[in-house]
Amino acid sequence: MWPWATRSSKPLVAGLLLLGLAAGAQGAPLLSVEEALKLAYPGCQMERRTVFLTDAQLARARVTAGVAVESALVYPYRASCDGKPGGTAYFDSHRVRTENETLMVALDAEGRVLRLEVVAFAEPPDYLPRPPWYQQFQGQRLGPELDLGRGIRAVTGATLTARATTEAVRRTLALDQVLREVAAP
Repeated sequence: MWPWATRSSKPLVAGLLLLGLAAGAQGAPLLSVEEALKLAYPGCQMERRTVFLTDAQLARARVTAGVAVESALVYPYRASCDGKPGGTAYFDSHRVRTENETLMVALDAEGRVLRLEVVAFAEPPDYLPRPPWYQQFQGQRLGPELDLGRGIRAVTGATLTARATTEAVRRTLALDQVLREVAAP
């Protein structure tokens, strides 16, 4: 192994290396798009679509989200699981403090948050909340409780990341709601 590693330190060294790989190098992807989608929808077929929102749809998404929705171009990834709708995933890239983050917000077939994955994080790793923090978004729908200090706990030392993440989830749920309205007969 490493010449400076003793027998008792090898598990610690290996653990630190795995932690470093899991956290990714600054700005490096934590998961690929394909890996994130497979975690959210195992065994499902994925179809990436391109949707151009009208000005009215974009305005509706902004009002519904209660946060900035800047792009009228949306790329939903629709899951088909055993021939049935499995949900839709969206990738939201945004600035946290001075650097970018990309999240996959995976929704179930009813439009609730199924899974949240950090795909890229260019801020210092100290600003990245621990995985259990992200789990509180599971099952969430868009509403007044989906906000920091209400239904979402804040994170000491990662306040800007927590705010950016919550806004990304709100934005995603609003865009999904608008797209569902368009698809409804």
